[in-house]
Amino acid sequence: MSTVLFAGGGTGGHIFPGIAVAEALRERRGGRGFINTGFLCSERPGDSRILEAQGERFWRVPARPFGLSPRTLFTFVRGWGASVKACRVVIRGVRADGPVVLAAMGGFVAAPAARAAVLEGCPILLINLDAVAGRANRWIAGRATRVLTTAGGEGGRVHWTGIRPIVRKSARAPMSREDCKLSWGLSPDAPTLLVTGASLGAQTINEFLGAFVQAHGAELRLWGWQFIHQTGGDEATVAEMKKKYEAARLNCAVVSFSPNMGRLWGAADAAVSRAGAGNVAEVWANRVPTLFMPYPFHADEHQRLNAVPLEAAGAAELGRDEIDAAKNLKGVGPVLLEMMSSAEIRTQMRQNFERLGDTDGAEIAAEFARELLL
Repeated sequence: MSTVLFAGGGTGGHIFPGIAVAEALRERRGGRGFINTGFLCSERPGDSRILEAQGERFWRVPARPFGLSPRTLFTFVRGWGASVKACRVVIRGVRADGPVVLAAMGGFVAAPAARAAVLEGCPILLINLDAVAGRANRWIAGRATRVLTTAGGEGGRVHWTGIRPIVRKSARAPMSREDCKLSWGLSPDAPTLLVTGASLGAQTINEFLGAFVQAHGAELRLWGWQFIHQTGGDEATVAEMKKKYEAARLNCAVVSFSPNMGRLWGAADAAVSRAGAGNVAEVWANRVPTLFMPYPFHADEHQRLNAVPLEAAGAAELGRDEIDAAKNLKGVGPVLLEMMSSAEIRTQMRQNFERLGDTDGAEIAAEFARELLL
């Protein structure tokens, strides 16, 4: 029985696209029979939480992020050998049942997994998700059997095959917008703003929204807005954010994390979001007018570049996270307020998604994986 092992972790952005491709592999068995799937992920609790919620088989790898500081460099080097060894053990175990392909999804888990695949003689399918390929993906590209990219990242002597964005089933709206709102205990008729800092949350976005609802509570109540906010963090973070909405007398549903993003996007009339490749793809698939606030600490600004196609199509606004809540209130606050003030603006933004095409990259990536299993 053939197996596709997905390698990626540390954040949901490296795991969720792999889940989408795994779903596509399981749905279309074709004439070759069933294809097993599994995941090589990091030891961070968030990885296990995501994969357990999705019912996926997985193995934890003691990989650590690469860094140039003495401490991070030491932990990376110390974890590298153990990680490669752990991945080789997994590959050998699943290969006892048939051929194995490693699908590298990027990040610090993918690099030692790719090294293990090279040593074990397994084909490697690299799936690059960001507009600027990260250090790990650039290294893996030179060793991969096939390289796919959903958002640019091309470079060097390697041939990069472009595919469309990858979105898993549970990140697509499962029912009408009204029913999605009801599923969160909200009014089906009130406009709803979704706020998400991705799977781990974003403290600076949380702080900005707290300042925003405090400053503009009167207008937001007049326009009838309600909120769904994925904060990340622990229950204390959730409670703190909920108090801010309640102080502004605004209806809200606040969670730290939801494995079913489809109900979140499905309920949204507009959104504030980070611009990781996964977030951008999910916005695209669900056609939600969005203010993107890219992660501000990436030197290459790849999150900003991820969102550029949606901004260029008129389907999203692209702002900067100035880190400080007061600066964000002054900088991107007016952009968000204008979007929330006008149903006509939001309707036009939704219509502009028509210019962008489909989000069927998971099916395309699955076909490439099947070819490598032949």
